[in-house]
Amino acid sequence: MKNFSYHIPTRFVFGRGVEAEAGPQVRELGATKALIVYGGGSAVRSGLIGRVEASLDGAGVAHVALGGVKPNPRDVLVYEGIELVRREGVDCILAVGGGSVIDTGKAIAHGSCYDGDFWDFFCGKAKPERTLPVGAVLTMAAAGSESSNSCVITQEATKTKRGLRTELNRPRFALLNPELPMTLPPYQIACGATDILAHIMERYFTGEADVDLTDRLCEGAMLAVIRAARVAVKDPHDYDAQCQLMWGSTIAHNDTLAVGRTQDWGSHQIEHELSALYDVPHGAGLAVVFPAWMRYHMEKNVMRFAQFAVRVYGCGMDFEHPEKTALRGIEAHEAFLRDIGMPVTLRELGARPEDIPALAAHTKKTNPDGTTGGVFPMTPADIEAILRLADR
Repeated sequence: MKNFSYHIPTRFVFGRGVEAEAGPQVRELGATKALIVYGGGSAVRSGLIGRVEASLDGAGVAHVALGGVKPNPRDVLVYEGIELVRREGVDCILAVGGGSVIDTGKAIAHGSCYDGDFWDFFCGKAKPERTLPVGAVLTMAAAGSESSNSCVITQEATKTKRGLRTELNRPRFALLNPELPMTLPPYQIACGATDILAHIMERYFTGEADVDLTDRLCEGAMLAVIRAARVAVKDPHDYDAQCQLMWGSTIAHNDTLAVGRTQDWGSHQIEHELSALYDVPHGAGLAVVFPAWMRYHMEKNVMRFAQFAVRVYGCGMDFEHPEKTALRGIEAHEAFLRDIGMPVTLRELGARPEDIPALAAHTKKTNPDGTTGGVFPMTPADIEAILRLADR
């Protein structure tokens, strides 16, 4: 196990009706005026924004609102939010929505405290040194942005999707009401569950030995998410299933499951190119990329992939041919994804085979040598080969 430093400053308030805590939580931060960031009109029509505003009013916190966040959130609205914060004297961001809304709120918070272009943070030209406090009212279990140190934004003009990791990204509080995702279509719930599993798997397929404790935590979380996803896509109003997914979303991406481990994130970098170019849901893109990534890298650490097959999907272990066990685990994961309604090929996703070379070439290089991936470094040729495996 590697040395690590671990700190989660986010306060979690979990359960029915906890959005009513928004005002007191913002007030406790010492803030006096909040920018409420949200997505589409459903947050207004459902009464959620009204309840949040009433809570802020009751706590004596002034507020302004910015709606219109889209999936794969764009830089255009971030610029609008930064301008609004400065004009209105806002001192806190309250993101009411899923990962796209929370990431937009984080980017606005950083950009409001920076004299340059906030995109500097996402293209590596600068690092944020100050930010506004961010709180979250979570409406969708997926991205884990409610307590993660990551934020992902798309530059609309260039269709470039890039992430930023910094401890300043972690929200100060997160209000988690498992009833709020019950109005989502089953496809969105499935996309969210796929995203949660991918966050765990990016950490699970580590190069680190002797990490049995976090292996078991990862495996238990994956088993719980798989079971809950099967239930929730059939009955979105199953409260217990939504509870498992919402808390699973949170712990999957705030490094609770990752301490002492190397992590990869190559699959996410590949998927960012798909969702930037085609504007597909992030979870759907991961459903296509991850099985292909697993097939491509399986033999480089075959026993870890076999362990995944045995412990997560209950496959029998073939000790003479562990690669067969590993492959059965990949096939079982792919079958699960199909079962909850996810695409598993580029063609199902609507991607064009002729775009593969450009997608591979444009994928973010995360290592000093120009490769991508923390455990299995990939060249553009490797990435192209993975996308070809997904083009079935």
